[in-house]
Amino acid sequence: MTSREQRMTRIGFIGLGRMGMPMLRNLVAAGHEVQAYDVAEAARVEAREAGAEIAPSAAETASEVNVLISMVPTGRHVLEIHTGPGGTLARLPDGALLIDCSTIAVAEARALHAAGAERGTPVLDAPVSGGVMGAQAGTLTFMVGGEARDLDRARPIFQAMGRNIFHAGSAGNGQAAKVCNNLLAGISMIAVSEAYTLGQRLGLEPATMREIVSTSTGSCHALVNYPPVPGLLPNVPSSREYRNGFAAELMLKDLRLAEQAAMDTKSSLPLVTLAASLYGLFCGSGSGDLDYSAVIRMIEGAPAVTARP
Repeated sequence: MTSREQRMTRIGFIGLGRMGMPMLRNLVAAGHEVQAYDVAEAARVEAREAGAEIAPSAAETASEVNVLISMVPTGRHVLEIHTGPGGTLARLPDGALLIDCSTIAVAEARALHAAGAERGTPVLDAPVSGGVMGAQAGTLTFMVGGEARDLDRARPIFQAMGRNIFHAGSAGNGQAAKVCNNLLAGISMIAVSEAYTLGQRLGLEPATMREIVSTSTGSCHALVNYPPVPGLLPNVPSSREYRNGFAAELMLKDLRLAEQAAMDTKSSLPLVTLAASLYGLFCGSGSGDLDYSAVIRMIEGAPAVTARP
């Protein structure tokens, strides 16, 4: 593929939420032609203003594109959009590539691959890590399941939206990597929140604790780069009233996917069950739209903070 062909790839994009919209903007900025769709009219208007064409429906987003990307809430949405009656797989041109960046169950991702194979359409499951800030900055990490040759073809598109692109293996392994990543992220955020809470009640300043533990055996991403205590770092959700991050309700969804994967593989994962229960309580308090690091407020016993309308 020549550099001009890379720039002029015609891409369909379905799902223009907190993650999808900045991803679309980065594709347009990289010179790709994008036609997009979202069920929300406001999102369609914003996408048009960002330079995308707007398709009249999700299925018609697949018409006359080289690559189709979806970024939607659940596996049910993914399968309905792509494999349901009149879905995108029936409309994609021969030779087009389907990339799903949603976070869904491994079994659902493998069902999508199978449906694509039946039609002769290559599929990549490519969930992301990096949150809204990573999507806006174009620094996402893509965890990709599928054929290596299809990833090679899609690499320039991923590079327009992210910094790290990993081939996790065969069909569904992108989702396997994502569920394991978010399992760790969700559990470690609870542990870090407990450590900060205990430290402060013992008289240890959060900044001092972070400095010490960041060079000790308790160091981890949540403590060093994504602390739940406001004011330790300027550009993380905790310093922005826990807004514009990775919503706690999404972390809860991903932990429930981990629970499902544990059942499917007959794995005993008690910390996943406990973490899902805690995030479930937190989201049930009305705080599910806040960043998942806001779970520290529940651990501290602070009043619930609800997201702005």
